[in-house]
Amino acid sequence: MGYLLFVTLIQAFSFSLIGEYLAGHVDSYFAVLVRVVLAGLVFIPLTRWRQVEPSFMRGMLLIGALQFGVTYVCLYLSFRVLTVPEVLLFTILTPLHVTLIEDALNRRFNPWALIAALVAVAGAAVIRYDRINPDFFMGFLLLQLANFTYAAGQVLYKHLVARHPSDLPHYRRFGYFYLGALMVALPAFLLFGKADFWPEAPLQWGVLVFLGLVSTALGLYWWNKGACLVNGGTLAVMNNLHVPVGLLVNLLIWNQHEALGRLLLGGSVILAAVWISRLGIRQSQPSP
Repeated sequence: MGYLLFVTLIQAFSFSLIGEYLAGHVDSYFAVLVRVVLAGLVFIPLTRWRQVEPSFMRGMLLIGALQFGVTYVCLYLSFRVLTVPEVLLFTILTPLHVTLIEDALNRRFNPWALIAALVAVAGAAVIRYDRINPDFFMGFLLLQLANFTYAAGQVLYKHLVARHPSDLPHYRRFGYFYLGALMVALPAFLLFGKADFWPEAPLQWGVLVFLGLVSTALGLYWWNKGACLVNGGTLAVMNNLHVPVGLLVNLLIWNQHEALGRLLLGGSVILAAVWISRLGIRQSQPSP
């Protein structure tokens, strides 16, 4: 639990740092690439190459590509059309995606998850009912893809570690994660990156270094390690804890003029979607 709590605090500040200092100022693909490279420089020298099963390596490459590569490309792109509080609220749906992925792996269909998804879309519409446009919904959809790939990474990592137990500590097998992320971030930057939107101010470089070394390197490592030490219910709750903390940080420090009424109402509807999803899980569990 300690790992997850610490990473939650890191995430809460990271969202605001991205929204305030990078979004619209620094190329999204470049920012993601820098974070991957910095994190890789921390873990790859610690990685064992000869005592790790090839199937585990391949699994970690896939997890890194999903949980960081695709997730953070989508996340940074969403900041172009969404405010920081909106981005935070829309990440509430990560536990819903965890449920869907778990059901798929277990070959189950949970109709409650579909209902929850529809309620969540309604909550998003409440927040921006006066300014609904294609860009807003594109941002919402980008975040749902990010939620899905982030959730998939967590679920797959737990399954992968369980299938491939090892006496090696987690950090000795985690460098493959960042290589997988690089397999997405580098081609994305080469294809879509814009050289005229690189960081110019020292503060922007400082934010990137913090996000790379702390949020990406330590944060993702501790989060995945912590995910292996708690049950599914606790992990779902922890996936959402960064939302109230992040909103508090953003509204108090950077964004005091946000329309709080609609934000709270829409956020409550989205939170209800998560509750519906959790209700479906309880309904599907056999009675003692």
